[in-house]
Amino acid sequence: MNGNAPQSSCVTTETIPGFRIVRALGTVYGVSVKSRNFVGNALGNLRATFGGEQGGFANLVSATRQEAIASMLSQADGIGANAVIGMRFDSGEFDSGKGQSMEQVVAYGTAVVLAAEQ
Repeated sequence: MNGNAPQSSCVTTETIPGFRIVRALGTVYGVSVKSRNFVGNALGNLRATFGGEQGGFANLVSATRQEAIASMLSQADGIGANAVIGMRFDSGEFDSGKGQSMEQVVAYGTAVVLAAEQ
């Protein structure tokens, strides 16, 4: 991100201690959609039936979230922001219509320009 924002330039809070908002640039979004393959779906269904950790699905969701955040930060950087505040997620799973599970994650927040308080 541009400028001298704090090291964590993407936060869920509305403020960052020690910094003031110079300019709010608007809402930025990052979207990522991933699918599980047939084997992953079958194993996930089997684990769901008998109970157990859904490690493959957890990894899929984590990777999808990271990609959504990276996309959001890239958009923020492109409009001159040095931070994103109020970051949130929206996620869901849907069927592609061919029996294929898809995981969608949207990361969004407010792109801002921050400056250190003096």
